[in-house]
Amino acid sequence: MSHSAPTAASRGPREWSPEQRAEIDKILTRYPTKKAAVMPLLWMAQDAWEWIDLDVMRLIAKTLDLAPSHVHAVASFYTMFKKAPTNRYFIQVCHTLSCALVGADKLVEHIERRLEVDEHGNSKDGLFTVLRVECLASCGSAPMAQINEHYYERLSPEIVDQVIDALRAGKHIPEPRPEADQWTFPVS
Repeated sequence: MSHSAPTAASRGPREWSPEQRAEIDKILTRYPTKKAAVMPLLWMAQDAWEWIDLDVMRLIAKTLDLAPSHVHAVASFYTMFKKAPTNRYFIQVCHTLSCALVGADKLVEHIERRLEVDEHGNSKDGLFTVLRVECLASCGSAPMAQINEHYYERLSPEIVDQVIDALRAGKHIPEPRPEADQWTFPVS
């Protein structure tokens, strides 16, 4: 089945639901200033709308009485906040020093070739989005990638191929156990 690649067109102004407003009120009680609640609100917005566009950043800025540029700076600094729509499987490959020293660049090139990604990192079949990112804090088990919410560590092209094949086939991929230096599941 072919899926169309997402677009980053603006979705128009956003508003918080009454339930979200109540959650924001709870969040604000946990922080000394409104400014300190930027990241929790970015998470809330991403959970609600899947990615953070400029309209969402403006809403967060308005909610917290901040300049939109401040919210944009925070959202732009952290790769965990999606600034554009992604496909079903969002593959973020760390390419900073620890990962680069053990082959991250070759791994990314392999993934991009294997998935036939376009200039925006979207695969030809519309299932995957690939993005090179800064440190994902798993330097001791490099090279690594984050696929949606799960870390996959000590990667090789062969392991990546197995994971991609399993995801394409709709198989459930349990989280690996790098602390045991082994994969906890057969992917074939």
